Amino acid sequence: MENRRSYPIFIVFNGRVFNEVLIDPHYEENHSKYMSDDFILRLVKKLNRSYAPVQERVKGWDYHEIDRVEGDGRLYRIVICTSEIKNYIGVINCYRRGS
Repeated sequence: MENRRSYPIFIVFNGRVFNEVLIDPHYEENHSKYMSDDFILRLVKKLNRSYAPVQERVKGWDYHEIDRVEGDGRLYRIVICTSEIKNYIGVINCYRRGS
């Protein structure tokens, strides 16, 4: 989990309670002009009480791509991972979508 930043949160996603978000700095390579950890946290909070199907399952991790999350009048895609044995949501990437 090197270089990933941790933030406390309370969110129910896919019927499970999570109390931490880990944000990977990958988004900073191409999206730092309009993206920040704080903004990503606001988008993740919008996922509370939502459901997203698993796109891929790899070595105990479920990967989800949540498309068209609204933030500041624009739409974003968030790529996250969850695990049955970990109590956090990992944000792999987040970026602005076209209209």
